[in-house]
Amino acid sequence: MNTLRSQLSASSDGPETETPSWDAMVLDHGQQVFRLAYRLTGNRQDAEDLSQEAFVRAFNALEKYTPGTMGGWLHRITTNLFLDQARRKSKIRFDRFAEGAEDRFPSSAVTPERDFEFNNLDVDVARALKALAPDFRAAIVLCDMEGFSYEEVSQILNVKLGTVRSRIHRGRAMLRDALAHRNPANPVPLTVSLPRIPLGLRTAQQG
Repeated sequence: MNTLRSQLSASSDGPETETPSWDAMVLDHGQQVFRLAYRLTGNRQDAEDLSQEAFVRAFNALEKYTPGTMGGWLHRITTNLFLDQARRKSKIRFDRFAEGAEDRFPSSAVTPERDFEFNNLDVDVARALKALAPDFRAAIVLCDMEGFSYEEVSQILNVKLGTVRSRIHRGRAMLRDALAHRNPANPVPLTVSLPRIPLGLRTAQQG
């Protein structure tokens, strides 16, 4: 069985055998999608917008959905929406398809461990990730934070395996450079700050 499918397709009640409802889709995959969106965007508000738009896109395209592949399908939709947003540099808009649909989205009621993660993301790491080009950031997040293999990232991003390897290699190198000050092997150089002599006293001493 494909690893990506085995990791993501099963809901909390077992394998999917039929097209899910909106509520079932959000209940089974809401936390997973929100976590990915948060790691991609770096802040909670944008993560909520991205997650909501991903579910709307998925719900409106359910006729194309093959039961048993929901997790990977949502990862692909979420990541590609993030990349589209980054390319057009405009705020994602949530198009409502049903009255009160956003009220059933669970992003405002995350579990305690998810809440800790969302509110305690390492500042240096978050800043370094956000400085990466979106294509590099997506590859790094999917591989190093979400735990997907190169082959699975290639499927999600719909790019060649060599492209994925290159993006991850270059992205990691940029992160290492950005976080070099955190490496114990690179101590901060010791500097000595000499006291400044007031100009009047300096002139008197020279005289």
